[in-house]
Amino acid sequence: MTSSQHLYTWFADSAARFGDRRALETGAEHLTYTELRALCEGIAAGLLADLGAVPRRAGLMTGRGVLAYASYLALQRLGSTVVPLSPGAPSERNRRIAETAGLDVVVGPPGPAEVAGVPWHVPAPGGGPVTALPKEPAGGPDDPAYLLFTSGSTGVPKGVPVSHRNVSAYLGHVTGAFGTGPDSRLSGTFDLTFDLSVFDMFTAWGSGAALVVPAARDLLTPVRWAAGRDLTHWFSVPSVVSLAHRMRELRPGRLPTLRWSLFCGEPLTRQQAEWWARAAPASTLANLYGPTELTISCTAYVLPADPGLWPLTGNDTVPIGELHPGLEHLVLDERGRPATTGELVVRGAQRFAGYLDRAENSGRFVAPDPADGAVGGAGGPDLTEGHWYRTGDRVTREDGRLVHLGRLDQQVKVNGYRVELGEVEAALRARPGVTDAVVVALSQPGGDTVLRAACSAVAADADALLAELRTRLPSYMVPRSVTVLDRLPLNANGKLDRTAVAGIVADLRP
Repeated sequence: MTSSQHLYTWFADSAARFGDRRALETGAEHLTYTELRALCEGIAAGLLADLGAVPRRAGLMTGRGVLAYASYLALQRLGSTVVPLSPGAPSERNRRIAETAGLDVVVGPPGPAEVAGVPWHVPAPGGGPVTALPKEPAGGPDDPAYLLFTSGSTGVPKGVPVSHRNVSAYLGHVTGAFGTGPDSRLSGTFDLTFDLSVFDMFTAWGSGAALVVPAARDLLTPVRWAAGRDLTHWFSVPSVVSLAHRMRELRPGRLPTLRWSLFCGEPLTRQQAEWWARAAPASTLANLYGPTELTISCTAYVLPADPGLWPLTGNDTVPIGELHPGLEHLVLDERGRPATTGELVVRGAQRFAGYLDRAENSGRFVAPDPADGAVGGAGGPDLTEGHWYRTGDRVTREDGRLVHLGRLDQQVKVNGYRVELGEVEAALRARPGVTDAVVVALSQPGGDTVLRAACSAVAADADALLAELRTRLPSYMVPRSVTVLDRLPLNANGKLDRTAVAGIVADLRP
């Protein structure tokens, strides 16, 4: 473990200690720590020679090859803020991100036209004398290590800068919490545009472990890929479990080498945990939770080894557990008063310092004294360490554990009754043959709200599912329709795409 406040040093310290250990595997390419450091320094030197100065913010057109990961490290080595871009994203989104971020350069293979006007650098192992590199990365602990863009409520991507101090506080906890070390082999399932990829990379490289990256095609059969790589640590969104179960990949004992299985990004259901536990009987399962603004994850719950001791929750999901060290939280009701059930607000070492556009801070923070309410203003507040970040997630405590109830906007009213969409989804997932479910609330022309559901299922009949729900739920909670799909749509990060589901079911007749 390192005390450094710079992200690159987590890798550099391991490279100095474990130079001949394997650091990265992508397809047929395998690099030791010494080889990866040499490649990253060559790329950094070439970029510095090309530009003549260290770029302040650098776009990285990502992929799953060695050069993508080495380029990420090269930019960290220089002290640049890394802004990942997806080659599969719409051209307009990449252009807008490049413009909003004020990129000095884009690093990647020969570039597409959507970021025309920004200098482009094609990485190569050489290109400049490594001796020309600065002795230390530029910048300090409060400078952004990376800048990610999440969906904004206005439809404009919202920039989230995460500082070296934020991510180092996080790594200081997780590199010890999940048993990673030089003999570990960690999955790298997340694209670099997703903040969970920072866990993949630097939990591995901060402890001398190997990062093992699947090709895009391997993610279609994730368990088959994992079983052939002798992984010790798995990390993915829970939707991967449903995909693997549907493809009948989760046979008992299929993943005997796994020691830890971590899930984050969306609720982990008890059923998904049971499926995975049978396939990885020697693995400890942990459920992580956290928005990008709180640096990757801010809570964790480790399931007991004995499934008979697993907690039962009201919505049939695994608890999200307790806050990581160095963080504080409150649960606030609609009036901003402390409550057992309500919105989770968090502050501490992992809380980011505010959005790239300060106007986005308005309404997203609560004053140090919650009685003063949410902080507004057209320019956003002058944030202090005492301000609480509003997650927008509803939680409750059950048997002393935090349980995620869904987004604030997932509590709806139907005919005057409050309905938690997660409760309806849990009832649908409990039906035989159903692997996953999504319920959406749609507004009708007359102003009424109706519920419609979609599920992935094997040999299930929609009418029969509706009939079952009518025996278990009040009438106002029963969806107007259930659409059975081979698979539920996923977004680019592998999460369930609720917007796509709403589009599928919106045009159904009453």
